[in-house]
Amino acid sequence: MEYYYSILKDRKTETKIKRSTLIAHLHFVESMKEAKNYISKIAAEHKTANHNCWAYIVGEKGETFHSSDAGEPSGTAGIPMLNALKKHNMTNIAIVVTRYFGGVKLGIRGLIDAYGESVENAIARSPLTKLVKTIEFNITTTYDFGEILKHKIKNIGATISDIEYSDKIKLKISIEDQRKEGLENYLYEIERAGKIISSS
Repeated sequence: MEYYYSILKDRKTETKIKRSTLIAHLHFVESMKEAKNYISKIAAEHKTANHNCWAYIVGEKGETFHSSDAGEPSGTAGIPMLNALKKHNMTNIAIVVTRYFGGVKLGIRGLIDAYGESVENAIARSPLTKLVKTIEFNITTTYDFGEILKHKIKNIGATISDIEYSDKIKLKISIEDQRKEGLENYLYEIERAGKIISSS
């Protein structure tokens, strides 16, 4: 199974390379519009900087992405930044690297390394968050089948998020979308056997 990652809170890191100061701004987004708005916001905040280079990736599987060198030599900023995000299987993410030139030229290779390193430093600041889409099921069963059901559900890899006890047992179950097939098959079998009532 392939998972994708993002961040929960904004990250900002500063990297100094040969007198140039590179400030990486990492931000969670859910659409191209959000990404572009964030990029514009950072560029406005750092309008005196020499460059505000950027990249973003959005979509459930990172299918939409774009980047810009923002005045740096072609291919020296946006693509290295985008590649750093892709390396960590990130999506729903925008990165802006603001560069204040310190008087010493970095050269083509130096720029590529500097922008890539700046993004890596922001990513490495703390663990990334796995983006997981979950499906919920509401199940009603009898007391004599309750323990068997709970044991089987956990073995399949699902999580019981809530249990309500009345004349019967009501369970709220969640599972990763990528793993739902096994649970659905099991629930279908025991529902046909009259062991449970499924409401979803």
